Amino acid sequence: MHPTDFTLRGAIDALSEGTISSVELTQAHLDGIAKLNPRLNAFITVTAEKALAQAKASDERRAAGQVGALEGIPLAIKDLFCTAGTRTTAGSRILDSFVPPYESTVSQKLLNDGAVFLGKANLDEFAMGSSNTTSASGPVENPWSRANDPDTRLVPGGSSGGSAAAVAARLALGATATDTGGSIRQPAAFCGIAGIKPTYGRCSRFGIVAFASSLDQAGPVARTVEDCAILLKSMAGFDPKDSTSADMPVPDFAKACERGVKGLRIGVPKEYRLDGMAPEIVALWEQGLQWLRDAGAETVEISLPHAKYALPTYYIVAPAEASSNLARYDGVRFGMRVTEPGSDLRDLYERTRAAGFGAEVRRRIMIGTYVLSAGYYDAYYLKAQKVRALIRRDFEQAYADVDAIVTPATPSAAFGMDEKQDDPVAMYLNDIFTVTANLAGLPGLAVPAGLDGQGLPLGLQVIGRAFDEETVFAVGRTLERAAGFDALPRLRAGA
Repeated sequence: MHPTDFTLRGAIDALSEGTISSVELTQAHLDGIAKLNPRLNAFITVTAEKALAQAKASDERRAAGQVGALEGIPLAIKDLFCTAGTRTTAGSRILDSFVPPYESTVSQKLLNDGAVFLGKANLDEFAMGSSNTTSASGPVENPWSRANDPDTRLVPGGSSGGSAAAVAARLALGATATDTGGSIRQPAAFCGIAGIKPTYGRCSRFGIVAFASSLDQAGPVARTVEDCAILLKSMAGFDPKDSTSADMPVPDFAKACERGVKGLRIGVPKEYRLDGMAPEIVALWEQGLQWLRDAGAETVEISLPHAKYALPTYYIVAPAEASSNLARYDGVRFGMRVTEPGSDLRDLYERTRAAGFGAEVRRRIMIGTYVLSAGYYDAYYLKAQKVRALIRRDFEQAYADVDAIVTPATPSAAFGMDEKQDDPVAMYLNDIFTVTANLAGLPGLAVPAGLDGQGLPLGLQVIGRAFDEETVFAVGRTLERAAGFDALPRLRAGA
């Protein structure tokens, strides 16, 4: 077996048994990055020297009997997480030279558990996008390709496309990601891997560049459901530096993967059966529900009547919060500054923000500023928040009768880089199955479950009660086992 073919769990076992060292494991992944990253562009910054130094220190700790939960495991870190001494760009020109003097809470927790950081993964600019084509560092390519059209470059999904592509291409054993409206689950599904957005507040947001503060949540992507469970346990936990962090114990998520689904009631929302949905998606959904019934669960049709308003609600709330959060990038305190001799402060702001922000970020700032402006706040933002409360209530009522909800993860497989790009509304529709979990603050897991007619991966989504990731992992692991998904992308390290 090539070192990059390990699952994260498999690598933990191999390191424990002494069949491989962290230095060897890390070097194999760095070799893979050197080979494939020029094509995939999954990493913005590769920290090879730092990674090898961390791996060496890990091997020394292991020899001394000091073994963390992720001791010696090489990971990719989405370039939205501040990393002390390592450039953090958020995929934007305005932060191109920003080197944080501090570490995000989530990445620090991973370091505390012995993880090795390979570098910073590419993303849509400020996490705004569903394709990973809006990054100032260029688009990320999905390592998968269509069987009858191998030359068309496909998107990996966004905004965590670099993280998902890196894991799928065997350039990292796992990666951090963030999810504001589907940015973990959609790229995971497009790249044939697993990814979980935990309950809002489960992971600290301290040190993560903000997009929409009431929606953003950190989570992991990895090759398997169990790998995600292992990573989430290290990433989660209360943080007094984040006022939205939940002061709750962190369960053993990996153990929960083995609970099974016997006796569980699985909700099937009728509103998710959309007109014109691809037959392959519908068939996979039905197959997933049958797998759960075969494992001892009961499926129940439920109604989420306000789900049809989720997408427009999201695209009012998220841009409004983005407009507020991105006001700090003004060319004065940090990041890019563009000015001309004799210009005033307003000119500094205008030149810096015009040069520093890409088209999608500017679009969302303008939408957000509009819906927050005098005369429109009540008509748009306040109304959207009321609808959001109704969406949350729909889920609360549904969970009085079911233990988890299963839906498709995406409305299609990965699409071409030149497809949908000129239609923002069509691009926003990629999040149609995922945004509800963000608006309601609930955990959602994407599980690779099959291939479409072109040989591209398709995923199923499990949505759970707030802070009940254990049931989500149990359902996801059951689906994963039944699906037996073992297809591999064409572009991968060690191939």
